[in-house]
Amino acid sequence: MEQESSTHDIYKIEHGDFPPQLLEIPEPPEKLFIQGAPLAKDALYLSVVGSRKHSPYGKAACEKILSELRGTGIVIVSGLALGIDALAHRAALAAGLRTIAFPGSGLHPSVLYPASNRILAEKIVAAGGTLVSEFEPLERAAQYTFPQRNRLMAGIARGVLIIEAEELSGTRITARLATEYNRDVFAIPGPIFSETSRGANALIQQGAVPVTCGGDILKHWGLEQSESDTGNGTGARRNFDECSDDEKRILELITEPIPKEELITLAGIEARHVNILLSSLEIKGIIKEYMGKIHIVL
Repeated sequence: MEQESSTHDIYKIEHGDFPPQLLEIPEPPEKLFIQGAPLAKDALYLSVVGSRKHSPYGKAACEKILSELRGTGIVIVSGLALGIDALAHRAALAAGLRTIAFPGSGLHPSVLYPASNRILAEKIVAAGGTLVSEFEPLERAAQYTFPQRNRLMAGIARGVLIIEAEELSGTRITARLATEYNRDVFAIPGPIFSETSRGANALIQQGAVPVTCGGDILKHWGLEQSESDTGNGTGARRNFDECSDDEKRILELITEPIPKEELITLAGIEARHVNILLSSLEIKGIIKEYMGKIHIVL
């Protein structure tokens, strides 16, 4: 991993640091620039996309479904754009889920697009998430950059969730790419009179999995809800498989809910490695991050 000088902690990574699914797509990126935590190679990524001109229904649906994925370790991916993208990032942060943003520009603050979401980008990084771009740090957004980044959002994900989409839209293109890459396509049914739901409803007619709650995604992925969460559909089955020695070392330090920064200090190892271990433990359902602290949920 190579740090770019004078670019606000932006790092260049190459194939060895990519989640492996990004190397499966046609024309995978030669390199990526990231800001924030490393990209976990074994995380369960869900890309959430939708209309920039979302309706109140779309906003409520996005917030409801992502809140119901709390504690699952699923990583929410979106494009930092206005509309559903920004809502997805905010809903993920509110639910304590890690979130990854693929803006349609370089990552330097002077060009990060859209400028109105720069504070949101800072919150994503501060919460342990990541900004990712195929473009040089100072490259500005252009017409061609958005479809180029959409393929990465579809490629990194195990599934793509369509919140709202017009019949002809970039969201439909992302859904098509997900199908071509053999990823799951989920869609939220919408009112038949709504322009912003026509695309999602059409995708369901074409075979997308209809989603009305977070449990629909968990069920499709074989993540059974824990008995204690069956009332609200928020919990995934905990994985009690044996942990690695490094994971056990981290767990021994969590004698009570602890801030991540304090845990990193106690561990005495590189912060990026601790973040990877925490991601793995969260995916297994052994820990969760809530109200700024790491909790054991065994």
